Amino acid sequence: MKNNRREFIKKTTTAAIGVGLASQVNAMSAKSYKNIIGANDRIHVAIQGLGRRYSAFLEGIALKESNVRLEYLCDVMQNQMDLAEEKVSKKLGYKPKLEADIRNILDDKDVDAVFMATPDHWHTPGAIMAMQASKHVYVEKPCSHNPRENELIVEAKEKYNKVVQMGNQQRSSPESIKIINDIHNGVIGEAYKAIAFYVNGRGEVPVPVKAAPPEGLNWDLFQGPAPRREYTHDTWNYNWHWYGWDYGTAEMGNNATHELDIARWALGVNYPIYVNVLADKRYFLGDGWEMYDEMLANYKFENNKIIQWDGISRNAFNKYGRDRGTLIYGTDGSVMVDRNGYELYDRQGKLIEEMKSRSSEGGIALGGGGDLSTRHTVNFFNAIRGKEALTSPINIGALSQMLTHYANISFRINKGFDIDGISGRIFDREAMKLWSRTYEPGWEPKI
Repeated sequence: MKNNRREFIKKTTTAAIGVGLASQVNAMSAKSYKNIIGANDRIHVAIQGLGRRYSAFLEGIALKESNVRLEYLCDVMQNQMDLAEEKVSKKLGYKPKLEADIRNILDDKDVDAVFMATPDHWHTPGAIMAMQASKHVYVEKPCSHNPRENELIVEAKEKYNKVVQMGNQQRSSPESIKIINDIHNGVIGEAYKAIAFYVNGRGEVPVPVKAAPPEGLNWDLFQGPAPRREYTHDTWNYNWHWYGWDYGTAEMGNNATHELDIARWALGVNYPIYVNVLADKRYFLGDGWEMYDEMLANYKFENNKIIQWDGISRNAFNKYGRDRGTLIYGTDGSVMVDRNGYELYDRQGKLIEEMKSRSSEGGIALGGGGDLSTRHTVNFFNAIRGKEALTSPINIGALSQMLTHYANISFRINKGFDIDGISGRIFDREAMKLWSRTYEPGWEPKI
């Protein structure tokens, strides 16, 4: 029975074809499998990374119709595994196995899929390892730490023919889907510009100082693909986002991914042809935050289309009237869209249609989660079974992720640059030095 189940899961993968807005996913017919529902097609999953995000997957896993069993909880911090075990056992009614090293889980042939909610530097290497072990992957944003990883994760998906969903869950919002379809059908004329924005009131962070790793932390496994260095105080607990480029991708990878994806989707564009940014650290100048905490990024595309990113991490004034969203301009009107729905305006600024979501999804709260994450999770399971097209196949998610990488590179070299709109490659030699990164020997992602 196990072999039959494994063969069934293996044969029902959905391949994402092409890239960009025009890309479509060929879902296998659910009719072929209408009589194969029950224990024989149960999907067995693991969650890697048990910080603030993992609980967003639990509702989708717990649904009876999902027919999923959570086999493993994985984290490099023992305390997080213990807390997750307690929470998950109350939610699901059973205790998954605990394992610190994802490689041991990948050796289990009965595991069909892995949810990856690790720090950013683990996402692409871990996803590739999972695909090579014949697992489907739900990879949280950012799907890659750098542009080369962006290429590699798509290449791996194509080679190993696995279902790979990116965790930009607003793609599963019925309201976002509707209004963007309306935009593509001309409801605001020609959509030519989008402003993606995010504001937060993050506070001061400690200056990192050398310290012994906290009790229960496997510091070597935390670093994984990153070059080895001594532990510094509080690095493992979220502040890795701001402590240099070894682990994080700053606020661009952390949050801009979501809104820039909506902007690119609405405008129907792929790679930009020029990028520049104005960014700096403005707040708590003596603290440990090493990244920019404010950024204005400009992306120019073919046909004079423009995307702007307006992000402020440590000043919570909502100049757009909300903490995050995307404002889309067209020749006949405009649209404001976020996780809570949308507002459609005519060219004179009059509200002509409004649709509020009946669901809930985290905004700027750490971890987030809600109905959109649940929809996204269930879609992942249905795509594995061949019942639905993936909502955010990695081919498409990776295109949006490139916008964040371009902005980070522009900040790091302190200048703008031209881009090949077909390949996505940067023409500037200094910028291309940051196309990839240095890895700990033996951890280099390979297809």
